[in-house]
Amino acid sequence: MTDTLRPAEDAAPGHPSDSPQKLKRSIGVVGGTLLTLSCVTPASTLFVVVPDLFGTLGTATALTIAIGSLLCIAVAFCYAELGTLIPSAGGEYAMVSTLAGRLTGWLVFVLSLLVVMIVPPVIAMGTADYLAPVVHLDPSLTGAAVMLLATLAGLLDLRANAWITGIFLVLEVIAAAVVAVLGFAHGHRGLDSLVSMQVAGAHGHTDAVTAALVVSGLAIALFVTQGFSTAVYLSEELEHPRRDVARTVLATLAISTVIILVPVAAITLGATDLKELTGGDISSMVTAWSNTAVGTFVSLCVALAIVNAGIVMVIQNSRVLFASARDKAWPTPVNGLFSKLGRFGSPWVATLAVGVPGALFCFVDLDTLYGVTGVSVTAMYLLVAVAALLGRRDPHRHTPAWRMPLWPALPILLIVVLTYVLTQQDVGYLLWTGGITAVATLYWALYLRPRAATHWLVSLPEDTRP
Repeated sequence: MTDTLRPAEDAAPGHPSDSPQKLKRSIGVVGGTLLTLSCVTPASTLFVVVPDLFGTLGTATALTIAIGSLLCIAVAFCYAELGTLIPSAGGEYAMVSTLAGRLTGWLVFVLSLLVVMIVPPVIAMGTADYLAPVVHLDPSLTGAAVMLLATLAGLLDLRANAWITGIFLVLEVIAAAVVAVLGFAHGHRGLDSLVSMQVAGAHGHTDAVTAALVVSGLAIALFVTQGFSTAVYLSEELEHPRRDVARTVLATLAISTVIILVPVAAITLGATDLKELTGGDISSMVTAWSNTAVGTFVSLCVALAIVNAGIVMVIQNSRVLFASARDKAWPTPVNGLFSKLGRFGSPWVATLAVGVPGALFCFVDLDTLYGVTGVSVTAMYLLVAVAALLGRRDPHRHTPAWRMPLWPALPILLIVVLTYVLTQQDVGYLLWTGGITAVATLYWALYLRPRAATHWLVSLPEDTRP
């Protein structure tokens, strides 16, 4: 924890060829918020992730997401402060490495890479379900095609991608709004049902949702709005990172929470019975509330939202891989490849390296990966909270940055709550995540630590150094 990083140029003098590559500053708060919101991808989250929560939590789904959103406010404060203090495309790992030590930062990198590499293909495979009103497609082939399309878009200039994803985002917000209006208009139960804590059980029985189930569901609820962290990955391409990272993080969390939580409440009130709600077939509910044409429109908007999410996630993931290569996380030939920038200013090799495997993952059984992703996100937030607790020590005490209110109470509260949430997760998911972390620790011990003078050197762009 005490082995914190110094700037790369100080750690490894005499290597001019190792000077950090620079990404192009081309977007402001609006463009950054559009890209970040697209990574949250509210509509695809609503239609792909939330139905699983309905199946487990029933009427307590909205309450669980609301609690998760409140926790995310504290998490967003940590991201906003650390993202303006350490504005690097490396995101969480750059922040944590600088403030809490190299090994801790490396483990955060592995957790973040696990999340960002697996989630896009899992969501992409849902595209076929929402194209079904028009054409029946194989989910794996469709998901692979979405990932390849997203990879091609990720090779373009970031400003162009901001406009592309912005147009898609408008469509998915419209779809979420249609669901909310229809759900509230066809309400079958009162507002008190949002806290009734019931789920449909076997043989037509009604089961109670326990507090333990709600706590367990918080890992996925945290994942529902997780994309707001994308703003810190874009910090090297924001025009005024010391100011705009915090604005983008907080604006994205607020908007995405409303877009997701309001339709969830409407669906809870509008479902004809508990069995229909627990089934989580939102498309069928929309068609029943309106007609086939409206149901088809919403489904197509969701399909576009998934494509949109794929584009932004590939952009985000490639920046993480680019930054890790620039910071010498891999053998030298690999670092050279991943840090190459193309004619549009995007890290094209890193983009291909995350997009093409994502297409291949669409042919793998990924049933347990939502659980693993929930554990990884929770653990990553926990380590970011630890870094936020350490962020005001010298030499960072007087660095220009946005500062969160109620420090250090908020990071301490987060550490306690997130630790408890982790203890309530499925043992299998914890073992999978723990095993991957153990392998990553071995790589650190056998390869990175013996090369501490030349490898894993987190660097910041010159125009953001204090």
